[in-house]
Amino acid sequence: MSYTAEEMMTVVAARALAGRTACFVGIGLPSTAANLARRLHAPDLVLIYESGAIGAKPTRLPLSIGDGELAETADAVVSVPEVFNYWLQPGRIDVGFLSAAQLDRFGNLNTTVIGADYRAPKVRLPGAGGAPEIAASCREVFLMLRHSRRTFVERLDFITSVGFGDGPGSRERLGLRGRGPVLVLTDIGVLEPDPETSELTLTKIHPGGDPEAARAATGWELAVADELTQTEPPTPEELAVLREMIAGSES
Repeated sequence: MSYTAEEMMTVVAARALAGRTACFVGIGLPSTAANLARRLHAPDLVLIYESGAIGAKPTRLPLSIGDGELAETADAVVSVPEVFNYWLQPGRIDVGFLSAAQLDRFGNLNTTVIGADYRAPKVRLPGAGGAPEIAASCREVFLMLRHSRRTFVERLDFITSVGFGDGPGSRERLGLRGRGPVLVLTDIGVLEPDPETSELTLTKIHPGGDPEAARAATGWELAVADELTQTEPPTPEELAVLREMIAGSES
C-alpha cells in the first residue's frame, strides 16, 4: 500500500510505545500516535492528558486537552495540580510524548517564540503549557516533529523545555528526574542521543529515505550512525486504523 511520510512517522511513533504502561500525551502528532498505539500495539497503555484525564480512551482524535471526549472516556478525571504534583513530578509516568516548533542538537525544545526579541517576536507560539514538566520528570521523552531546517535549528530562539541542555551532565546539574529525550521521530527517520555526547544522531531511515536528505534538512551537522538501519513500512492494518482515526476526527 502507498503511504505518506507523515503516516510513516506516525506508525513508527506508535510502535515505539509498545510495552509502555503510561504516556503523558501532547496534542497534535503525539496524540495521533499514542491513540494508534493503544488501538494496535499497546492496548493497556494509560493515556494521560494535561487537563486531568487519566486512562482516556477517545473514540476520535481529541481537538485539544480540553476536549470533552477525553473526560467522557477516561478512567478518572483529576485536577491539573494533582496530575502534575502526584503523577508527573514524582516520576510515575513512563513516557512523555511532545512536539515543538524548534529542536536543537541536544533535544531542547522551543514552543514559545520565533525571533530574537522575546517582546517583539516574529511569531508568538502557544507557549510552554505542561511541556517543561513533562520533559523534566517523565522517565523518558519521545519527540515527534516534521524534519526541516526550520524546525531542526542550530540555536533555539527560546528554550521552553530542556532536553540535554548544553550536553552531558546538564540534566543532572539541573536536578531533572527523567532520562530526557530518548527518541526523536520524524518524517525522514529516527534520531537517538549519542550515549557519550548526548547529541542527536540519525539511527534509522524510513524506506526510500536518504541520510543526505536528513542532513540537508538539519540546521546543524547531523551525525549519522555507522550502522544505519531502515524502519519497516506500515502494514495494511496500521494504515487502515490510522486513516479511520483521522477520518473520524474530520467528520
